[in-house]
Amino acid sequence: MLLELKDLIVSYGPVQVLRNISMQVRKAQVVTIIGANGAGKSTTLRSISGLVNLKSGSIHFDGQRINDLPANKIVSMGISHVPEGRRIFPDMTVEENLRTGAFLRKDKTEVEKNLKDIFNQFPILRNRRSKNAKTLSGGEQQMLAIGRALMAKPKMLLMDEPSMGLAPVIVDEIRKIIEQIRENGVTILLVEQNAELALNLANYAYVLENGQIVLEGPAEELHDNEQVKAAYLGI
Repeated sequence: MLLELKDLIVSYGPVQVLRNISMQVRKAQVVTIIGANGAGKSTTLRSISGLVNLKSGSIHFDGQRINDLPANKIVSMGISHVPEGRRIFPDMTVEENLRTGAFLRKDKTEVEKNLKDIFNQFPILRNRRSKNAKTLSGGEQQMLAIGRALMAKPKMLLMDEPSMGLAPVIVDEIRKIIEQIRENGVTILLVEQNAELALNLANYAYVLENGQIVLEGPAEELHDNEQVKAAYLGI
């Protein structure tokens, strides 16, 4: 098991946001978390990244407990986070943004190779490498955020709403990118309000409501679940 969350409880002040969340993610899988706004999906990812402190519970990654570690140490262990809203550095160039993803790495030759790989994977970024990131379209900024995370050479990618606010044709491009990342052996934990997209991409799925897991199972089975159809697929 690559990632295991056990009985996570997270509170923001007096408000309990996560209630006894337990999840498992196997290597080389796409696991998705779906649910309405405010269900606790982003908080779950931020807890894994070390950006939110747990009230109780534990997080293990690749056999090691990580929930007491600083965020930079968690990155160095192989977890990269593509945050909601992309969070690129708007006044830095595309190439500078990508290089920030490798700031913890010491293997400079390999970093240069990875940068070329990212430019080959995202030709639009190569063409705009010297342009400020704020000049990119929303879809291009999402590709930049993904590329930046991949520059850390992660074992696992946490992706928070990668299709949010994008046109359908760009969402299809993001889907292809996620499939390619999985084919390259990187495990993905995907938070996504587009449940149709998420369940078609994932091997396994969790449904969050009000900070609790109310359903889980193989993604194909949840896609056919009447409760999921009614609540999240508009069927």
